[in-house]
Amino acid sequence: MAVAIAAVPSAVRVADEPLRAALAVALVTALAVLGPVVGLSPWWITAACALVLGGLTLDAARFGGRGGHLLAETLPGGLSRLRRIAVHEAGHLLIAEAEALPVSQVLVGSLACLRSGLNTAGSTALEPPAAAKLGLADLRRWSRVLQAGQVAEQLVYGDAIGGADDRAQLGRLWGLSGHDVATAQREQRQARREVELALRAQQDRLSQEAEGLLARAPRLWRPSPGEG
Repeated sequence: MAVAIAAVPSAVRVADEPLRAALAVALVTALAVLGPVVGLSPWWITAACALVLGGLTLDAARFGGRGGHLLAETLPGGLSRLRRIAVHEAGHLLIAEAEALPVSQVLVGSLACLRSGLNTAGSTALEPPAAAKLGLADLRRWSRVLQAGQVAEQLVYGDAIGGADDRAQLGRLWGLSGHDVATAQREQRQARREVELALRAQQDRLSQEAEGLLARAPRLWRPSPGEG
C-alpha cells in the first residue's frame, strides 16, 4: 500500500470559503445580467439564484466543497490553480527520485483525485516506510521529500499555500521516532534548506516536470490526454 502525500489540502481548505463566495457571486451576477437579456422573468432568476446558492451549500456540507473546486478548475482561471498544484507535486517527485523513494502515482487536480477516491486536489503516492519507527537517516530522507512540495511552491511563487497534511505526516513520523522536539525541528529545518538548494539547482527541470503534470491533468468537460 502506498503512502499518499496529499500535497495541497491546505490550499483547498484555506481557499474553500473565498472560493465558494466567488463562485456564488459570479453565478448570481451572470444570472442577474443575462437573465433579462434572454427573457427570463425575475421569478425564474430568483429561483435560479436560490438553486445555485443551495447547491454550493450542499456541496460544502456533503462533499467538502469538491464540486466547487471541480468547477473552479474548469473556469478560465483554473489553469493557474492547477499549475500551482503541479509545481507542488513536481517538487515531491524530484526529491523522491533523488532519495530513491519509488513514486507509484502523481495526481494533479480535484477531478484526477476524485477518480482515485481521494478527497484532495493533488497527491503523490510513495511506497510506505519500512517501519513505523524510523532511524535518523530515513527520517532525514522523509523530511526532505515531505517538505519538497512546499519548497517548490516557495521557489516559484514566493509562498506556499499547500502542505498541511505533509507537515502533519512528517510530525507523526518524528513523533513515533522517539526523538525530542528540538531535534525534530532542527532536522526538519536542515532538510528544508537542503531541499531548497537541490530544487534551486534544477529549477528548469522542476518547471518541465510541472508542465508535464499539468498537461496530463483532467478537467471537467475537457477530454483527458489520450481521449477522443
